[in-house]
Amino acid sequence: MSRPSHRVPLTPKEGWLSDGRQVLRFRPTRWERTYQRLEITSGELLPGEPVPLLKNRREISRDEALKLWSEKRKAGWAPCSPQW
Repeated sequence: MSRPSHRVPLTPKEGWLSDGRQVLRFRPTRWERTYQRLEITSGELLPGEPVPLLKNRREISRDEALKLWSEKRKAGWAPCSPQW
């Protein structure tokens, strides 16, 4: 029995994760058959501020992004709505 909420999209799609203090945005930047990259942007949620403070931005491979997403989900991070 599959759980759709844990499925990884095969097509480029933006994704967001949060642990309540930090936010990660996964955004496809290059999506070719043999070369797939995602930009990972991290932000810190600040009390009273409407958008997170951007902390870091980097580009990683699709495999690295899948691993990072999986690690964060296991650590209790949950999908969230876009934050910026």
